[in-house]
Amino acid sequence: SDAKSGRTDLIFLIRFRHCCLLRNQRCILAYLYDRLLRIRALRWEYGSVLPNTIQFHMSAEEVEWFNRYKKSLATYMRSVGGEEGLDLTQDIKPPKSLYIEVRCLRDYGEFEIDDGTTVLLKKNSQHFLPRWKCEQLIRQGVLEHIL
Repeated sequence: SDAKSGRTDLIFLIRFRHCCLLRNQRCILAYLYDRLLRIRALRWEYGSVLPNTIQFHMSAEEVEWFNRYKKSLATYMRSVGGEEGLDLTQDIKPPKSLYIEVRCLRDYGEFEIDDGTTVLLKKNSQHFLPRWKCEQLIRQGVLEHIL
């Protein structure tokens, strides 16, 4: 109101304050966009269930966005690969062999393979399993790939 009444020395301060507010807005939007990109990467890294330590540091809106992204990705993967769908989260890196040797890092219980055999995953046990069946467990920290 003082600037409208004729005090021209305040116009510079008003413009400066407005520019600062716009800059802060751009910085906040860039920060939030970066967080969304990181949350999207977490879906590919950890799968559909996030560890509690990571979920603890997320806001309610970020958890909601993660769940919507997870559902959207699952719908897309079901629509692409025929009857069973296509799991895009497996084989992040191209496999060199179909079977890999793994060591169990913690007790997991019974694990069923597609041919019907079950393997008991106990701590420090080693197994020779199909790569595509155990990649998710490797990402979750249950199994460790032995090179």
